[in-house]
Amino acid sequence: MTSVRPEVMAEPGGLGETIAALFREIAKFGVVGLGSLVVDIGLFNYLAFGHGALHGKPITAKAISVAVATIAAYFGNRYWTFRHRGRTHIARELPLFFVLNAVAMGISLGCLWLSHYALGMHSALADNISANVIGLGLGTLFRFWSYRRWVFPAVSDDAADLEAAERDAATLI
Repeated sequence: MTSVRPEVMAEPGGLGETIAALFREIAKFGVVGLGSLVVDIGLFNYLAFGHGALHGKPITAKAISVAVATIAAYFGNRYWTFRHRGRTHIARELPLFFVLNAVAMGISLGCLWLSHYALGMHSALADNISANVIGLGLGTLFRFWSYRRWVFPAVSDDAADLEAAERDAATLI
C-alpha cells in the first residue's frame, strides 16, 4: 500500500494544493450560485407579485429576474470565484457567460423533455426531479467546467508573470 508523503501534499503545485484550489473554486462557485438563486427568486416574486408595472406578467418578470441573476453571477464569479484565473475584456466574457448559461438551461430543459415527453412521466415529482435535480445538476457541472475553460481560462506562468510586471509598472507611473 502506498501512502502520500505529507511534504508532497504541501508542495506548491502538488496534488494536494491542486485539489484544495479546486475545492475552493467549487465552494465559491456554489456560494455565488446560491446568491444568484436568491436574486432570481426574490426579484421574480417582487416583480410578478408586487404592485409594480409587472404585476400579473410572470414571464416578463422571470426573464428580467434571470437576466439580473446571471449578471450578478458573472460578477461574483469574475471577481471572487475565478479572480485568480485569466481575464479578457468584459465585452467578450459577459456574452459568452450568457451563451453558456443558455446551454446549461438547454440541458435542464432537455432532461425535462426526455422525462416528460419521451418517457411519459407526467407527475409534478417527475418533472421536478428531471428539471430541477438532474437537469440543474448537469447544467451546474457544465457551467463550472465551461466557465473555467472558456470564460475565465487558466493563465500560464509566463502570462501571469507578464501581467504582474505590467501591474507593477503601472503602479510606478
